Amino acid sequence: MYKSYSLELGGRTLTVDIGRVCAQANGAALLRYGDTTVLSTATASDKPRDGIDFFPLSVEFEEKMYSVGKIPGGFNKREGKASENSVLTARVIDRPMRPLFPKDYRNDVTLNNLVMSVDPECRPELVAMIGSALATTISDIPFDGPCAMTQMGMVNGEFIVNPSQKDWDEGDLELTVASTSEKVIMIEAGANEIPEAKMIEAIYKCHEINQTIIAFINQIRAEVGKEKHTYTSCAISEEMFAAIREIIPPEQMEEAVFTDEKQKREENIREITEKLQEAFAENEEWLAVLDEAVYQYEKKTVRKMILKDHKRPDGRAIDQIRPLAAEVDLIPRVHGSAMFTRGQTQICDVVTLGPLSEVQKIDGLDENVTTKRYMHHYNFPSYSVGETKPSRGPGRREIGHGALAERALVPVLPSAEEFPYAIRAVSETFESNGSTSMASTCASCMALMAAGVPIKKMVAGISCGLVTGETDDDYLVLTDIQGLEDFFGDMDFKVTGTHDGITAIQMDIKIHGLTRPIVEEAIARTREARLYIMDEVMSKAIAEPRKELSPWAPKIEQIMIDPAKIGDVVGQKGKTINEIIARTGVKIDITDDGAVSVCGTDKAMIAEAIRMIEIITMEFEEGQIFRGTVVSIKEFGAFLEFAPGKEGMVHISKIAKERINRVEDVLTLGDQVTVICLGKDKMGRISFSIKDVPADKR
Repeated sequence: MYKSYSLELGGRTLTVDIGRVCAQANGAALLRYGDTTVLSTATASDKPRDGIDFFPLSVEFEEKMYSVGKIPGGFNKREGKASENSVLTARVIDRPMRPLFPKDYRNDVTLNNLVMSVDPECRPELVAMIGSALATTISDIPFDGPCAMTQMGMVNGEFIVNPSQKDWDEGDLELTVASTSEKVIMIEAGANEIPEAKMIEAIYKCHEINQTIIAFINQIRAEVGKEKHTYTSCAISEEMFAAIREIIPPEQMEEAVFTDEKQKREENIREITEKLQEAFAENEEWLAVLDEAVYQYEKKTVRKMILKDHKRPDGRAIDQIRPLAAEVDLIPRVHGSAMFTRGQTQICDVVTLGPLSEVQKIDGLDENVTTKRYMHHYNFPSYSVGETKPSRGPGRREIGHGALAERALVPVLPSAEEFPYAIRAVSETFESNGSTSMASTCASCMALMAAGVPIKKMVAGISCGLVTGETDDDYLVLTDIQGLEDFFGDMDFKVTGTHDGITAIQMDIKIHGLTRPIVEEAIARTREARLYIMDEVMSKAIAEPRKELSPWAPKIEQIMIDPAKIGDVVGQKGKTINEIIARTGVKIDITDDGAVSVCGTDKAMIAEAIRMIEIITMEFEEGQIFRGTVVSIKEFGAFLEFAPGKEGMVHISKIAKERINRVEDVLTLGDQVTVICLGKDKMGRISFSIKDVPADKR
């Protein structure tokens, strides 16, 4: 049965078709917002996956190039692996929806979003977010929804609901908020130093709009929603927990987890697990789920200690940050490096500078190929958590953490006109015990300053956690959560910013939402912490960007030429520009408006390349002095090259003050001589003279 529904949203019409396509999926919706069209489906396996202790949810955001009228590049002309934007969008959909599935559900679930057409006025990411929530809500998959998402931009100080791609990219705010009918469940933001109060206002404007979407989804569910199917629960029995508490009393578990050393705590839990394995040796059913049972027991213990006793596992106060350390210039010969340590979390960041030709080109769902001048990459090797496994490249988590740290620093970067470099920052995780993305932000900021990148302000980041009780008023916000508090807590609220405002937010939760007082307290707590980190730690390692670049970094000089002369500099099939590059060893970038960037490590060679370009593009006038090389000798004179592709002639009568019979009597091929421009002859040609060069210019 095919039904269509419509909702006015942000000044445009959102249309949802149910029953039109994909009848075999558990839930499916074809959504159209403007001309942006996305097919969202939700499917689940019939049975739980054996041998796992987590909910196997997969979220996909498929960017099809036909949606923007493009044929994919490459040899096989098919879409390749998911782009970075696809991965980040899938994560934003996953984070608010995952907590709304039953905690003991182990059936495989896939939420797929197929982007079929793109209208630049209506971002497909938003449509996919709404579509995933809708398809899951009307399906027979157990789900405690619906939820909804709204995006908020800001241009010239005014909020824009669900902004166009242009306003999203060029505005001062990129905010995505997900909500249930009662609470905020996810926040993702990039901002140009938005004050905390303004950010909270934007968050709750989104939350208000989400209520309209939720009512719309509930209307659809009431008419076409399926009855939720039953499933096999994987919850640990109370009988087993009682048996465990008999062998390991609560006070013994408290003693095991109450330590600030991660390795010691893990060893304590390992000993407890081995003791229980011996006790349950005859009970195969309990042995199969023992690891999960110990995890749950440890979790309950930690949460009780924090919420009721106000005791953190490492003994810190509720608002206390772990020991901090910062240093720069850790790595020799690189363009900039810094290391930031917070407790057992340690990040080393290395910055590399390059010419603008090395910016990242992104061929995505945009009308044109876009570029990214600042690239932040985050690596999380297994040794950082004391494990061993082969490196297989960055996963979704690594891509997400790198993007968050990148977003945090973009607002303070100098423009390409102020600093004509491509910039790459790489965060290497040396040690991890909570919130490495925020440590990456701090380390990257210091590494950029150490590299001499003239960032406008210092940026730092910190994460807050949460433990909740039975009521909305029973909660505790924790500053600077370590790994254990992240695993067992209810929230990971990351905020980055300067002294003046927020540059990025990423909020994950494991419960069914946050009240406004929790959101406000977390934002206030992160501001207090990041100011302390900047003032008391980072600024003591490096207070401001260095005035000079590293001797190992490329130097870039920029000049402007007449755009009509670009062809002269490039030459036929690139012959002229390639000759300049071959002679000087520099890299040259030219933009359509005539901006020429010359990049190299040898200042003398940069100057030489610029001299050549200026000669190629200049209008020769009487009295100008040049230095040229003899490249050809004729009976009537000699030809000199001043720059690749730029030659002039000195008549035999202008070579020497005395009369000469042969040019070869004075000049030979390869000679370097100084000449003066005499202006144009009767035929409009430029004439040069050696003999008329003033004595002080020779």
